[in-house]
Amino acid sequence: MALINYLTSVQFDFGALTLLPAELKRLGISRPFLVTDKGVRAAGLLDRVTGVLGDELAPAIHDDTPANPTEDAALKAAEAFKAAGCDGLVALGGGSAIDLAKAVALIATHPGPLQQYAAVEGGVSRIGPVAPLIAIPTTAGTGSEVGRAAVIIMQSGRKLGLLSPHLLPELAICDPELTLGLPPMLTAATGMDAISHCVETFLAPAVNPPAEAIALDGLSRAISHIERATKDGSDRDARWNMMMAAMEGAMAFQKGLGAVHALSHPLGALPQRPHHGTLNAILLPAVLRFNRPSVGAKWARLNAVLGLPEDGDAAGFFAALNSRLGLPTGFTAMGISREDLAPIPAQALKDHCHATNPRLASEDDYRGMLEESL
Repeated sequence: MALINYLTSVQFDFGALTLLPAELKRLGISRPFLVTDKGVRAAGLLDRVTGVLGDELAPAIHDDTPANPTEDAALKAAEAFKAAGCDGLVALGGGSAIDLAKAVALIATHPGPLQQYAAVEGGVSRIGPVAPLIAIPTTAGTGSEVGRAAVIIMQSGRKLGLLSPHLLPELAICDPELTLGLPPMLTAATGMDAISHCVETFLAPAVNPPAEAIALDGLSRAISHIERATKDGSDRDARWNMMMAAMEGAMAFQKGLGAVHALSHPLGALPQRPHHGTLNAILLPAVLRFNRPSVGAKWARLNAVLGLPEDGDAAGFFAALNSRLGLPTGFTAMGISREDLAPIPAQALKDHCHATNPRLASEDDYRGMLEESL
């Protein structure tokens, strides 16, 4: 039997940001706590949001989101949320800001520590209703605005996923205009994150044809538009389609991800704090080569979307795409050494995405994928 759940409300199009005041009032949020980062502030996007909100809904602002959100950052923000007397959250930014806001919504309404709510710690059943959240993405990558998960570096040093339907934002406002100024390499890296979501979800073994259909549509849009968006950030059609692809990737990955993410989650906790989307881009070819014997007829369907023959080299396709986008060709180019990789295979086995890979991987298998990606 297949259990299929979908998801949250989305306002999607150029100009959707103007709907924020009405949506806050609809949700009964009168004192919003706005979670963002200093890059979003510097880009002028925070000013656009506060300008839309005006004095009546002036938010308390927390712009201290780290590149990879941590438990300590969530605790600090939750204290500020409570001190300001806020009754809901607005997340403005990429996946880091949205994931941090989810963690704040959780820890502001539940007792600590945060790690007890991680999926691999049996935390799904411990999560009840949280503070209401509206998510406004400024990148086209994680799709966290429609996802039920937040990935956080815990005080233990482990990067773990919090997973619950209660962590779904009450609303996503997806306004592609907010991505028009995104730099080329961030466009490419976040776009490959969306692509990895679509590919891994499609290949995951659970039975969920609607998720697979959404994933393939998202992949088709991303493949057709990522290079255009990277080369010309003002291409409105490309930006619209990349934001849609990112949202679809996250809508679909309720079905499950796989080895790319089982590896990229612990890699993201390394001291270098490497970018999640870039890690996924580097890992995708090696993981596809590993999974090839176990995906059956899906391989031909994947290749059809990529414009390849039925038995084509999808792994090579993505390696070539990474190169054309100007992304790093391996971990070494990101400052990650073989020594850094030593503990990662054992950690990948404990990640919540390990079990949903189409081919069960051993510690040695993960070590081999990392070596291929070095």
